[in-house]
Amino acid sequence: MRVVILLTESLSLFEYACATELFALRRDEFDRWYDTTTVSLSATQYEGLADSQLHCRQVDTLPDCDLLIVPSFPTSIEQVPEKLLQAVRQHHERGGRTISFCSGSFLLAAAGLLDGRTAITHWRYADVFRQRFGHIAFRDDMLYHYDGQVGCSAGSAAGIDLGIEVIRQDFGHAAANVVARRLVLPAHRSGGQSQFVEKPSSVGASGLSKSLEWAVKNLSHELTVEDIATKANMTRRTFDRHFKKIFNQTPQVWLTQRRLEIAQELLENSNLNIEQIALKAGYENSTSLRINFKKYLSVSPSVYREQFGRMNFK
Repeated sequence: MRVVILLTESLSLFEYACATELFALRRDEFDRWYDTTTVSLSATQYEGLADSQLHCRQVDTLPDCDLLIVPSFPTSIEQVPEKLLQAVRQHHERGGRTISFCSGSFLLAAAGLLDGRTAITHWRYADVFRQRFGHIAFRDDMLYHYDGQVGCSAGSAAGIDLGIEVIRQDFGHAAANVVARRLVLPAHRSGGQSQFVEKPSSVGASGLSKSLEWAVKNLSHELTVEDIATKANMTRRTFDRHFKKIFNQTPQVWLTQRRLEIAQELLENSNLNIEQIALKAGYENSTSLRINFKKYLSVSPSVYREQFGRMNFK
């Protein structure tokens, strides 16, 4: 699977490093991985902070690739060079996927790739983005959004979350976990989480944390949000309010995501049938599992297993 990282002016070295760590680093533990290269349409050398320099290959046209990554783009440029716009559009029209980190979404928006899609960028650039691309649905309360064809993320580490989501869709849940562990990161953060993680209030914070740890250890049981709230010594209403404030999602969605993660892991790495997997993930039956798989992952458990269940790890 061929990946091209596209460099432009005002390169952010952090976002570029995230792209190379995720998609260019050799992964001997996998039988197959990405084939990644870095190119530019305008220069062979870029200046970074602390007198650093980055050299890359300058090309006239973008190489054919499955995935194009734009790690950053200068927000001050309103008239994007037509050559750059055409290159991004042609890649998209050929069916290639495109993702951006941080300010890279400005290039995707200028090229028209975010028309009719959800746009995200670093919170510092939210007002500028809204003013320049008022016709695009912009969200400043999400870490990333990826629809399988085009994706963009908020600033800094949110790009890693988006990259891990792409890896999960390409190679499966287990592969994404391996990469996350290498980075000493949680295996998955939902794109719907807020860019701002507020410090939990002292009232009930300890109980909330312990109750979630307890819930994760007991997901194979028919656990409800009411059970978790009781474990936290809170009413359901108070628990919902605290949870939403900290995680920017409802406890029910969080619980469903954790169950689906268990199911994904078992579909990839076990020979259990769908009914057995549903029970181990805490669902009453396979029908409930199928409904949630289709709702949140847009695919059935059996199709997911066909796509990711045969991947071999050394």
